[in-house]
Amino acid sequence: MEQKEHDVILSIRDLNVKFTLRGRTLHAIRGVSLDLYQGESLAIVGESGSGKSVFTKTFMGLTDQNGAIESGTIQYQNGMDLAQLRTEKEWQAIRGKEIAMVLQDPMTSLNPLKTIGKQIEEAVVLHQGLKGEAARKVVLETLTHVGIDDPERRYKQYPHEFSGGMRQRVVIAIAIACRPKILICDEPTTALDVTIQAQILELIKALQKQYGLTTIYITHDLGVVANVADRIAVMYAGDIVEIGTCEEVFYDPRHPYTWALLSSLPQLGIKGEPLYSIAGTPANLFNEVKGDAFAPRNPQALKIDFVERPPYFEVSPTHKVRTWLLDPRAPKVEPPEHIKQLREQGVRLRGQA
Repeated sequence: MEQKEHDVILSIRDLNVKFTLRGRTLHAIRGVSLDLYQGESLAIVGESGSGKSVFTKTFMGLTDQNGAIESGTIQYQNGMDLAQLRTEKEWQAIRGKEIAMVLQDPMTSLNPLKTIGKQIEEAVVLHQGLKGEAARKVVLETLTHVGIDDPERRYKQYPHEFSGGMRQRVVIAIAIACRPKILICDEPTTALDVTIQAQILELIKALQKQYGLTTIYITHDLGVVANVADRIAVMYAGDIVEIGTCEEVFYDPRHPYTWALLSSLPQLGIKGEPLYSIAGTPANLFNEVKGDAFAPRNPQALKIDFVERPPYFEVSPTHKVRTWLLDPRAPKVEPPEHIKQLREQGVRLRGQA
């Protein structure tokens, strides 16, 4: 997807988010900059605790009470800096109406005491200003759009009468009923079996086209977003360490953390051999991070990785990576065997295209 500057719908610059816990400060987001383009699908991937959800929650004012944006800007296309919003009234003009979120767990994000129809209708009434039959009509249309048959009957049912996959469709219906411009999907396939996962991802892809949405997927599983993302941003310790097109990140990854994530894909496992796992534990963000946060877990780490934070190196106009391995002075380090396999597969796929 070719991008132009005027296509930017959300522009984040040098964002820093900190949390206070028992008198200590946790630096959750460390100077992140990112442009989100109109109509694209961006996947943000990384281990649990890497900052994916915290980062995107700042776009909707959903940071926990003990957390705050310390510095940086979140420029929305209407000229508003979301980092400056403070009150619920200010956020109401953005949350749901402009930027909506599909939450992680459909089992707990629906109210068990209200019918499905009424829960979707709340969003329609609040953000579209419709009431009565007009609101009900939009709800029924939305239920149809998310693939729920017999919407008239389903409208009157309660969450416990729906399967996990159907509940996820309802949660998606609540989000798109507001007609947002940006849809954030936080682990949208959690707790669903593989077949239903594929259906939900295809549904989001279809809705993106139908409603002209810009979508952000948050996931720890690179395999989940392989067929739905235009670009992938890899997060580690509150920072984006690599960003590029889906093809670039899968078939030409350059950061050792991206290598490790891709090597962990079950699809790359060899029968009879243990699956690859990343050694060590994620960085403790209560402490100041020196150098490259991934260095203690990186077998290819250079001395400078423990001293100085690497800048971004540009691999292509759409692909940049924060690693000293791309410095012209760095020794040549070959990617792991798993990555070479993926790269060869990619060359074959491109050759067939």
